[in-house]
Amino acid sequence: MLAIRLEKDLEQKLDLLAKSKGSNRSAVVREAIVRYLEDNEDLELAKQALAEIRSSKSLKDLRKELGLES
Repeated sequence: MLAIRLEKDLEQKLDLLAKSKGSNRSAVVREAIVRYLEDNEDLELAKQALAEIRSSKSLKDLRKELGLES
């Protein structure tokens, strides 16, 4: 169970969104949290992939290592 306090205007926006989706506050907030967590996980994976790319060898170095270039 989680309880949060929201400013009145944010609470009203949340209510409007929930109503427009035929849902309730809890479902809308739950969906937002899930998306936020997934986005952060995707960002971390992208950072890891970028770090691997940056740490890889250049094509020239790889060709030399494989004996394809003298």
